[in-house]
Amino acid sequence: KKLRLRVRVTRRRAYSRPLQTDSTRLQVSPFSRVTNMATMSTKPGLRYCVSDWVTNNKHISDTAEHKRNISHEIRQEGRVLRNETANKTNWDNYDSSRRLSDRIDDITRWKEKLKACAQEVDAEMDALTLSKQDTERALAATVLPLEVTSECLTLREGRRGKELVSDPVEAELKKEEEVIDGAQRVLQQCISQAFEQLCCLQEVRQQLTIDLQDKIEALEVDTSCLSLTTQSPEISLKPNPTRVPLGSMTPQQWEQFSRYNITRAKEEMHNSMQLRENSSLTRAQVQNELEAQRKAVEFALRKRTHHLEQAHKELQWQLKTTQDEISELEKDINGLEDDMQAKTAPLKLVHTRLENRTKRPGMDLCRDEVQFGLVEEAKQLEATIVALKQKLAQAQHSLQSLKQHEAQMMEDLSRKQDALSLEQRSSQTRQRLTVVAQTEGLPSAVVPLTNSSGRHRLDLA
Repeated sequence: KKLRLRVRVTRRRAYSRPLQTDSTRLQVSPFSRVTNMATMSTKPGLRYCVSDWVTNNKHISDTAEHKRNISHEIRQEGRVLRNETANKTNWDNYDSSRRLSDRIDDITRWKEKLKACAQEVDAEMDALTLSKQDTERALAATVLPLEVTSECLTLREGRRGKELVSDPVEAELKKEEEVIDGAQRVLQQCISQAFEQLCCLQEVRQQLTIDLQDKIEALEVDTSCLSLTTQSPEISLKPNPTRVPLGSMTPQQWEQFSRYNITRAKEEMHNSMQLRENSSLTRAQVQNELEAQRKAVEFALRKRTHHLEQAHKELQWQLKTTQDEISELEKDINGLEDDMQAKTAPLKLVHTRLENRTKRPGMDLCRDEVQFGLVEEAKQLEATIVALKQKLAQAQHSLQSLKQHEAQMMEDLSRKQDALSLEQRSSQTRQRLTVVAQTEGLPSAVVPLTNSSGRHRLDLA
């Protein structure tokens, strides 16, 4: 026991006492430095104490035990990992095969739906083609009213300046054009819409065909993948097999795409059935609407012509009155210039008197009543000249403004004359409709305006 206590005390003192290195030993004194140098020549090696030696051995033993424990844990974890990965590999293989089987069922189900929908679209396309052929002979001839309306609008586009207004005549003409175009569009609707609907159905059919073909190819690929096993000779390692191919879709997008194709096909078939049902119900009100609109346009045209004639006469009177005012203003300007010129001599006289009185000597150079009077006279003359100049400038500015307005009125008078001539030409052009209505009466024959493809030869909005 005493020996153990001594060893512990010795270790504590060794641990508590800092180790002396060569640098610390050399920093004692010059005498000790010399002695140390003498001892270093005989004892070159560094000595360790017993406690350091024991500590080193214990550290080596502990490290070896720690590394053995780590190795044991790694071996145990490796065995567990082998069992888990083997089980997971077998389960993943089974799960992938099950998912492939479910996917094949989904593709087969959507393939049957697409096939049935494509057959329905084919039947509807045949029915719409027959309906289009039946409605190609139901369009009335309305080309002449449209030509007359377009010609009137073109004539009225020749108006210049402020005369190019959006008046009731233009509104009625545009309305008449819309009515004619609407009548043609309504009568042509069955043909043009049938043609466009056939294009839509053809597009839907093509989309269904593409989707159906993709489903067939995908079904073949998934069936081939399902038939593969770990013993199949076709399997091999591939470079980067987990990459996401360009254009990949989610299952939701895949299903939504096929559902959208079927939904769109049903919508187009529904529109086609409605179009076939409404193909022969549009010819009853065409003539009445055209006749009523023709009378409305002629009334607005007569009213506008009357207003233009009144404005033309009013502008002629205003132009004559303005020219008379210009003559009077020019006379007044001449009078103002003469008066301003007449004030120059009195102003010179006052300035001369004031300048001469500054030469008075001594005490006689006083500011008397004469001085004040002359100063007041000079100010009055200068104020009078300034007032005359201002009034002359105002008069000249007014004269310039009147002349400019006179030129504008003359230009406007020319534009009104041109506009009045255009309105009269429009009235003469529209007489063609009255002559046709009186000579031919109400047209009852149906004139087809379609070409061989079913398209209207007019550009309908």
